[in-house]
Amino acid sequence: MRGRGCPAGKWSVGVKGNIEERSCDLALYMIENRATVRAAAKKFGISKSTVHKDISERLPLYNRTLYLQVKELLEENKAERHIRGGNATRKKYRGDGL
Repeated sequence: MRGRGCPAGKWSVGVKGNIEERSCDLALYMIENRATVRAAAKKFGISKSTVHKDISERLPLYNRTLYLQVKELLEENKAERHIRGGNATRKKYRGDGL
């Protein structure tokens, strides 16, 4: 799935030095696991704002194809977040899952 502009190899959790590599790793992790920005931030040990900046601002400069793939996932997650929030609230107050 790696394209031109991303370093070769499997994504490595916690990459903080090389921004280009971290951006690609974040995108691949999110796509492979259908993860949210919050889940990716937790897995990589960085903030949600850093994940968002890496994905939306830095990744398009290095790998446009990968950016377009992860952008679809971000849009899907954004469209579904009100549903997840409603389910979480229901679970909190009622005690049932769905």
